[in-house]
Amino acid sequence: MNALLHSHHWYIRVARILLLAAVGWVIIKGYVFAQSQSVKRWSSEWPKTEFSVTSIDLGEILSGGPPKDGIPAIDNPTFVSSREAQQWLDPLEPVIAVNIGGTARAYPIQILMWHEIVNDTLAGTPLSVTFCPLCNASLVFDRRVDDKLIDFGTTGKLRKSDLVMYDRQTESWWQQFTGEGIVGEMTGVKLKRIPAQIIAYEDFVKAFPAGDVLSHDTGFSRAYGRNPYSGYDRIGQNPFLYDGEVDKRLPAMERVINITVNNADKIYPFSAFDEKPVINDIVNETSVVLFSRKGTYSALDKGVIAESRKVPSVTAFERRLAERELNFTAQDGAIVDEETGSSWNLFGQAIDGPLKGESLVPADSGVHFAFAWLAFNPDSEIFSAK
Repeated sequence: MNALLHSHHWYIRVARILLLAAVGWVIIKGYVFAQSQSVKRWSSEWPKTEFSVTSIDLGEILSGGPPKDGIPAIDNPTFVSSREAQQWLDPLEPVIAVNIGGTARAYPIQILMWHEIVNDTLAGTPLSVTFCPLCNASLVFDRRVDDKLIDFGTTGKLRKSDLVMYDRQTESWWQQFTGEGIVGEMTGVKLKRIPAQIIAYEDFVKAFPAGDVLSHDTGFSRAYGRNPYSGYDRIGQNPFLYDGEVDKRLPAMERVINITVNNADKIYPFSAFDEKPVINDIVNETSVVLFSRKGTYSALDKGVIAESRKVPSVTAFERRLAERELNFTAQDGAIVDEETGSSWNLFGQAIDGPLKGESLVPADSGVHFAFAWLAFNPDSEIFSAK
């Protein structure tokens, strides 16, 4: 301190310190004010939500337009057979496929587009099937937290362009992309993910001919089969209500599939599958494989989904089966392992050959737009075919 005071320019240094302190105080005051304004704005609509408990900056949350439950979740889903669903569901339309212990269901994107959440129970497992059109994120969660059974609705809010859900038991807010509570009593709680694939409906029927399909009988009147986000997924398009910086390593609306192993993330752009329909890789010392098939309609292209351009379906699995590590290749449109010559489908099931009846373990993975994945996981490695 004495050295500072005896310095020829001590008063300049003190002024700088005071200026930095003042700027810091203004920033802190601005942050606190923004938080308080957000709470004031939402508290009348959400009287049960504990806004004082949060893991995020509330200023990151924006209104998506609709009010609470303005996009209504499906709470009492009904199902039809695949034969009945074929009357209104094109074979190439995308569905979210969930298989628990051999019991499988398909949730058509043409329905999820208008509801975003389906609270269901499959094979004794309470689950929520979720889809955020703005991030092209289809994620399925076990809706049990410890010994509590919860169900979800839509807040009408977005964070980083992603759906913010809420649970009806505590009215805490949850980030759909991460499955984590971000506001309220459930802040910091993370839901368990349930493996699911987004594939063409015909691939679901081939693998699970007795599988159920979510019905149009939802209790709501919606234009199922139409896409209210026409043209949204064009490469070069900007994400809606996203105020963050877009990672320049990939086009914002490039579809990617992630594989996560012990907190290490790697993403695979769909463009990589044009040249390599099957990719064998290693993520964090775990051997993985990605299967792709061209020919599934994009749900976010044309105004009518069944008239849209086609994009690949991509799924991901660990490629160790028991004590054997398999290597896969594409042969004449089929997926074959080099070790036994067995044929495999997009669900990681051996459908012919010596390994028929065996199944690969699904990788922790999901399909998203690149901007959304990188907004939440900026340190991800990006696969390059070169």
